[in-house]
Amino acid sequence: MKQTSQKKPAFGLSLTITPLMVFAMALQSCAPPATDDQPQSPGIGVLIFGDSGYHLNYPDEDDYDDLFNDADYRQNEWKKWLEDKRPEEEFEARPSAVSPITGGTVPATGIHRVAAAMRRFCAEAATCDFGLMLGDNIYPSGATLGADGFDDAQRFEDMLSGPFGKLVTTPESYTTYVTLGNHDWETSREGGFAQIEYLQKAGGFYIDGPYYSVKPAAGNGEIELFIIDTSMILAATTVREDYLNDDGSEMITDEIAEPDYAVEPMTDAERAQPGWLEAALKASTAKWKFVVAHHPIWSSSGSKFEQARVLRELILPAMCRYADAYLAGHDHTLEIHTDSCAAVLGEASALPLVQIVSGAASKQRPVNTAFMRHQERNYPEHKTVMAEGLLWGFSHLTLQGDSAEVRMMTVPEDGGSEVTVSYVYQFKRRSHLH
Repeated sequence: MKQTSQKKPAFGLSLTITPLMVFAMALQSCAPPATDDQPQSPGIGVLIFGDSGYHLNYPDEDDYDDLFNDADYRQNEWKKWLEDKRPEEEFEARPSAVSPITGGTVPATGIHRVAAAMRRFCAEAATCDFGLMLGDNIYPSGATLGADGFDDAQRFEDMLSGPFGKLVTTPESYTTYVTLGNHDWETSREGGFAQIEYLQKAGGFYIDGPYYSVKPAAGNGEIELFIIDTSMILAATTVREDYLNDDGSEMITDEIAEPDYAVEPMTDAERAQPGWLEAALKASTAKWKFVVAHHPIWSSSGSKFEQARVLRELILPAMCRYADAYLAGHDHTLEIHTDSCAAVLGEASALPLVQIVSGAASKQRPVNTAFMRHQERNYPEHKTVMAEGLLWGFSHLTLQGDSAEVRMMTVPEDGGSEVTVSYVYQFKRRSHLH
């Protein structure tokens, strides 16, 4: 019997809103009410999704070895739950499916459900002027140049152009701006660049190398994206393994994590990416400045905290001084965090840096509430606004004047494309403060 997971908010308030209410909310903004002679603008709408490339036609190597039936699958889910030091009483197995390639029971994918839900959401309920694709666009190992027996041309169609190439038809200028994640580089550096080359030629996407800055046309010069490759940044430095104690707290270890992706920087420019980010942010004349990447600086699963620690050391100071928000995936969850910047600036910023994690577009992962409690106790500069796991979904950001509103959207597991507003959060522009 297929296992299903329920959405379970861990921190922050959660609310369920009907599709009709979603439509009404989409027409609202943070600006003052409109007058009769000054209609209210809907603002600029940004669709945000990550970790979208999990497709059942492309199995992992382990899927050939672990030919689980339903009972074996659930037992393996329980084993992983305990290994990850998650509270036993909260156990839920991820929804499952039968692999059309191996015949075994594997985690289900939400790639087509989420793509259909975003397409409908943007057509009927919200303004979507451009989109952000946050990496791990191709599981399990990126483009392989045929090394795994699958054709990359078909892989690109199945995971990129097919589901996400024509998400939005109005406005005609709609473009999805892309970054790569660790899985996109897993097979080889050449595989990562093959994906970049494909996206540069395919319709509906924009990417200008592993890292770049761009001003989307919809922003009229007031919005600038600073898209960085955090896999490349992490590959150039030392990252420790992340283990948890039985109570969910961080275990201190000197064991070094070896990168399982082939994207070590090869040029001086690639090695200088954190410096490039700070200089580009500082020089930008845009009103809104968003840093877009794959790896978060804060997250709630309990399995990514050493990577996050390194990134906070390397890129958080620049973002605290010059950015309005940080957008990431990697954790297959929906999360909002804030950082006061006190740890890197010496004092709290007048407005905290907001981080949006939107990595639930095809794979699911639970949050670890024991780890979250540890994180809240030990990092006073950090606050978890909301975190939800074991779901499929995406985020939508509306920019209006100096205000922003992000909505965290969940997609049902029964095959429907109706969406639920799981959380709404508003914040102010902050990049002008420093």
